[in-house]
Amino acid sequence: MIPVELILLGLSPVFLLCVLIEYKKARQFYNVKDSVNNALLALLHQGTDALVLLLLMPAFIWLHQYSLFEIELTAISLIAGFVLQDFLYYWFHRASHNIHWFWLAHVVHHSSTKMNFTTAFRQSVLYPFVGMWLFWVPMIVVGFSPSLVFAIVAINLAYQFFVHTQTVGNLGWVEYVFNTPTHHRIHHATNKPYIDKNYGGVLIIWDRLFGTYAEEDKTITIKYGIVGKMPKDNPISANFSQIGVLREQLQQANGVKAKLKRLFGYPVAD
Repeated sequence: MIPVELILLGLSPVFLLCVLIEYKKARQFYNVKDSVNNALLALLHQGTDALVLLLLMPAFIWLHQYSLFEIELTAISLIAGFVLQDFLYYWFHRASHNIHWFWLAHVVHHSSTKMNFTTAFRQSVLYPFVGMWLFWVPMIVVGFSPSLVFAIVAINLAYQFFVHTQTVGNLGWVEYVFNTPTHHRIHHATNKPYIDKNYGGVLIIWDRLFGTYAEEDKTITIKYGIVGKMPKDNPISANFSQIGVLREQLQQANGVKAKLKRLFGYPVAD
């Protein structure tokens, strides 16, 4: 077990306690089969992610020796690392919605009609293979150590667990700076005004800066899920059904240019 996974494993009792409290308070937001499926997806994702990161870590350590700066671990460098990683996460998340290749993995997280704390567990085994780790390479090139980079990634993802709920309302001034349940419910919505909005991980400032921010409209009843055909309610279908969608679209596309557009262009619903 490597430190990144240990961070999330160490927090798992907190996550489970939050799930139990939310379930007792708002059982209507849960479906037991959906939540079990989410837990299985989390286990598969963590196992795959740990294995691939273990294999790639020597390459990251090799790259780090050619970094532009030698950044020592201080309070200031740690804060800078968190902000930089969150900025890079914004672009990873935005790419995951706008480039079909990355959507192959990220679609798993959105392929549930429920929104509760267990939805945060709903992750894909394909993230390492489509290249999520590429977005963290700039931090290593700048001078942050690989172990610190992936520890920050894990903490960022841990924070995001807490925004997957319908039981928390508007948090006042916090809404202007941080990603909150209000913002993230909008992100998971399939309602037209909300699609491709609020990509922020910990901070919502990137969405405000780059034009992808959406305010909550209380007249809109949020519908969760994905646009297009939903996968079956099991981990295999959730992880791999989108590959079948892309394969069919590539077969129907005529010519190399058209196929590349299907692969790296906006993911068109089937």
